[in-house]
Amino acid sequence: MGFHNIRFPANLSFGSVGGPERRTEIVTLANGFEERNTPWEHSRRRYDAGVSLRSLDDVEALIAFFEARSGQLYGFRWKDWADYKSCKPSKTPSAVDQLIGLGDGDQLSFALSKTYQSGEVSYTRPITKPVLGTVLVAIDGDPKVETLEFDIDTATGIVSFPTPPDPGVRITAGFEFDVPVRFDTDRIQASVASFKAGDVPSVPVVELRV
Repeated sequence: MGFHNIRFPANLSFGSVGGPERRTEIVTLANGFEERNTPWEHSRRRYDAGVSLRSLDDVEALIAFFEARSGQLYGFRWKDWADYKSCKPSKTPSAVDQLIGLGDGDQLSFALSKTYQSGEVSYTRPITKPVLGTVLVAIDGDPKVETLEFDIDTATGIVSFPTPPDPGVRITAGFEFDVPVRFDTDRIQASVASFKAGDVPSVPVVELRV
């Protein structure tokens, strides 16, 4: 699957609308009760980049980005301003934000993830596109130095250690991240007259499974 490791202009994604989507299959039985199931383990995010356009220069930048991605053909990074940190939006990421694994004395690599908690129920989301230079890692609360004590693959979200962490130790991480997406249309319709009248084009964007 083609993917360009470039972020959609952050000033254009700021103000966009969107968020997670779930797929739930609901069957209503003869007695009125329901059976609910889902074929998706993870949610899939959708956005509309069009609502954040503020000027004709923004439209030109959007079209240039769209053309460089060949429409839907190539994926790219997207900054979701509502959810792009391992911590709360008002906080700064720290090395102990998210538990990403426990050492077993053999495993060298651990995948970044973010856990969403509500009451007794939690959901763990894989993070595959961390932002370069933002990843912090700790073992049992002891911060580690990137390139010396760990490496991060920003194309996959995999943290690797030169030696396996000891059994039972907590591997934690903090980071900023992007969402892997593609355009969900092969056409952009823009009108100068309509744009000046406040009518902005719809530019749907959908998350990729990577």
